[in-house]
Amino acid sequence: MRNLVEFLLKNFHWLLFVVLEVIGIVLLVSYNQYQNSVWVSSANSLTGKIYEYSSGVESYFNLSGVNEQLTRRNVYLEGKLSRLQRQLSAQTVDTARQMVAGQRLEGFRTIAAKVVSNSVNKRDNLITIDKGRADGVRENMGVASGQGIVGVVFLVGKHYSVVLPVLNSHSNISCTIGNTNYFGYLHWQGGYRHMAYVDDIPRHARFKPHEYVVTSGYSSIFPPGLLVGQIRYVFNSPDGLSYRLKIQLATDFANLRDVCVIDNSNLQEQIDIRRAAEDSLKVRQE
Repeated sequence: MRNLVEFLLKNFHWLLFVVLEVIGIVLLVSYNQYQNSVWVSSANSLTGKIYEYSSGVESYFNLSGVNEQLTRRNVYLEGKLSRLQRQLSAQTVDTARQMVAGQRLEGFRTIAAKVVSNSVNKRDNLITIDKGRADGVRENMGVASGQGIVGVVFLVGKHYSVVLPVLNSHSNISCTIGNTNYFGYLHWQGGYRHMAYVDDIPRHARFKPHEYVVTSGYSSIFPPGLLVGQIRYVFNSPDGLSYRLKIQLATDFANLRDVCVIDNSNLQEQIDIRRAAEDSLKVRQE
């Protein structure tokens, strides 16, 4: 307390000067119209700048939520686009089958997630996402981004999951060429992160370079029509009985941030029913 009193007594003239200056400015602004308008204008300008910076900071911290919404929307629109393409092609061939295939894209629940760990320079890369069993994630669920497919859920914890991406030598995803019935299996053999191969394409298949490769929907992992990549080169298989396609992957794994886990419950039920029907027919034939 003594130190405070000594400080005030020592600097009394400076404190008095500041107080008188403040009183003088207040009186000047209050009783002079011109100075008052200048003060109000300057204060409004300063306040506007503060609000502008505050809004910018708030928008920056909201980008995470915006990215999640965009990823969900991109996956949804990709499915809608595939359905529309199938409906368009259905005008000329196999209408009922194409319409049913397009409708399979509707009604899937997606779980938005963020990539917390990722590698692209190994032969067997893995991705960790921030959603787990508590969020509804299960093993063997498909994972996609707004660009295309990412991989398959491999291990699930309570709040985190490990994804086996396309960039893994153990990845094996069924794909088709565009809207055709020609399907093969997607493999990655290391090397460039934006290139992979589709094997076992029949020799009688007819397609063109630069056609798009999409998921076939023949498994319970992915619905049909999700983008995989684009054909760049066509080779003969080692045994000469099929084609091997070199494709450019649609997903940029080096810049992967927001993904969606696809709840495949409905598709799994459809596949189980179909298999049960096939088994029933086999029993009757025997």
